[in-house]
Amino acid sequence: MADKRDYYEVLGVSKTASDDELKKAYRQLAKKYHPDTNPGDTTAEAKFKEASEAYAVLSDADKRRQYDQFGHNAFEGGGGGAGGFDFSGMDMGDIFGDIFGDLFGGGRSRRGSNGPMQGANIRTSVRITFEEAVFGTEKELELTLKDECNSCHGSGAKHGTAADTCQKCGGKGQVVYTQQSLFGMVRNVQTCPDCKGTGKIIKDKCPDCYGTGYISSKKKIKVTIPAGIDNGQSVRIRGKGEPGINGGERGDLLVEVAVSRHPIFQRQDYDIFSTVPISYAQAALGGDIKISTVDGEVLYNVKTGTQTDTKVRLREKGVPTLRNKQVRGDHYVTLVVQVPTSLTSEQRDLLMKFDEAMTGKKEISTENEGEKEKGKKKFWK
Repeated sequence: MADKRDYYEVLGVSKTASDDELKKAYRQLAKKYHPDTNPGDTTAEAKFKEASEAYAVLSDADKRRQYDQFGHNAFEGGGGGAGGFDFSGMDMGDIFGDIFGDLFGGGRSRRGSNGPMQGANIRTSVRITFEEAVFGTEKELELTLKDECNSCHGSGAKHGTAADTCQKCGGKGQVVYTQQSLFGMVRNVQTCPDCKGTGKIIKDKCPDCYGTGYISSKKKIKVTIPAGIDNGQSVRIRGKGEPGINGGERGDLLVEVAVSRHPIFQRQDYDIFSTVPISYAQAALGGDIKISTVDGEVLYNVKTGTQTDTKVRLREKGVPTLRNKQVRGDHYVTLVVQVPTSLTSEQRDLLMKFDEAMTGKKEISTENEGEKEKGKKKFWK
């Protein structure tokens, strides 16, 4: 027993952990190391057994009290099951229901699933411009939504009839299976496959909704996009999702925003970045230039002798924050000095004179005989 790890260490919890903390820790480990998700991995299987053994002890108040007092010695010679005690008959239905549901597509079991349940959320998307994301906008979406059937009032049964109680689950909406695991028999609670968790079976279906209890129709919904929203963020519209089950509330509509790229501006958090070209003369002499921002053009005075890649900060010309549209980020501008790729003879001569004045070196041109415009050789002295 000396080589056996501490059960609290195995689950990664403190010795004062609550039952919910123990269950959460075990569920995560069981999903991670379950043999069905790690076929042929003996290491994962061993860790799964170790975690299951630890949880079986610590989740039982009496066993936990014995373990806290005597450690692993409390279960020496106790008979069947790993670690010297019996796993059979242990109820891990809600835990293994989650695990097996995720692994085999059965879905998570929910106790009392035939009670009122909120409807599912609906997801859609909308595309907006860069400027609309900065200042906010309003869009109208056309969606197909479900509403309660007026004929059966959501029951799904034909008018004048009623749904019958499900015989398989007895109206509970759940069935309990006893399943063989690595440690013996465990109970697994799952949604009833016959009634899909409703607890009811409809024999005479409503002809208008075909037994679903709902009618689908197209509706137009206005969505207010707040100023400062970023690409990939969503707007939640409460009560515009799928109808609830058994009298539950409707789900929500989640509208994901896709922001189109801007030809000039780029965004990072609440700041905007752009590049502005300036001429060599503007960089050398300085002067006013116009810079495009989301608020329009602004005048900026370029300092004399400005170098290329100089960064300029325009305060509060960025994107408004979502919490307060009066608080805005900044606009950062990179000034890039442009070098002309082609010059006229007059422009070339002027630049030569400028260079001579700056460096004190004079350009001398020589021409080969018979060639006046070709084969020029330039020397500097």
